[in-house]
Amino acid sequence: MTKIGFIGVGGMAQAIIGGLLKARAFAPADIVVHSHQAAHYQPYAQRLGLTAVTSNADLVAASDLVVLAVTPNVAATVLTEIKPALTPQKTLISIVAGLTLAKMATLVGDQQPILRTLPNVNVEIGAGMTAVAANTELTGAARTTAEDVFNVLGSTTTLNEDQFGIFSALAGSSPAYIDFFIDSLSRAGVKYGLSKQQATQIAAQATLGSAQMVLKSDKIPFALIDQVASPGGSTVAGLLAMEEAGLMTAVVKGIDATVQRDHENA
Repeated sequence: MTKIGFIGVGGMAQAIIGGLLKARAFAPADIVVHSHQAAHYQPYAQRLGLTAVTSNADLVAASDLVVLAVTPNVAATVLTEIKPALTPQKTLISIVAGLTLAKMATLVGDQQPILRTLPNVNVEIGAGMTAVAANTELTGAARTTAEDVFNVLGSTTTLNEDQFGIFSALAGSSPAYIDFFIDSLSRAGVKYGLSKQQATQIAAQATLGSAQMVLKSDKIPFALIDQVASPGGSTVAGLLAMEEAGLMTAVVKGIDATVQRDHENA
């Protein structure tokens, strides 16, 4: 049975672990965890039935897949620490933003199979979107096994590393933007007499259905818009009012700002 270890159990690591448990992709005991503070990871592991170990080296020794889930400022230190415990039979998986395959190879060696990933928070409910990029050492069944960790949590897409920045804006940050849009729809519903709970449920379900329609249809989103917008109807009036207020420009500017800040932090 494949074992997966998480160095760091912050918000994204917990979202991935939660999604894996919901999907029954791993038994709880086959998920190994360790982080800097025992008070953080030990109660968490005990609550979910995970295997807690007392060092990063022990975690690597106990795991087939080693997920680096630490903050960027300590990633290099941790990789240097675990290098002696890594072997070509183990796959290193990084979810650390901005940490390139080349940088990881300089720290752990050119022979180490590595998968760089960028998941979004929706992996927790099996509706995630994850970008992946593998080095030349990760091939065949080992690559399939590593990528399947994220395939069971939603969808994955293979990208060049220089495309991770725009992916981060479109998939990593956008759940917050979409939640903001849903909340805006909800507040409009409250304005016209619905309860916030009713309005939020209606707006969220409509957003979910529209997203599923885009994914399942062979039409571009604008063609689907035309299906709803009858000539002279209320939907057209609403669309024109939103565009007059600059909806599309605001969305593009938001993505621009996200990408720019990502570049500044790189």
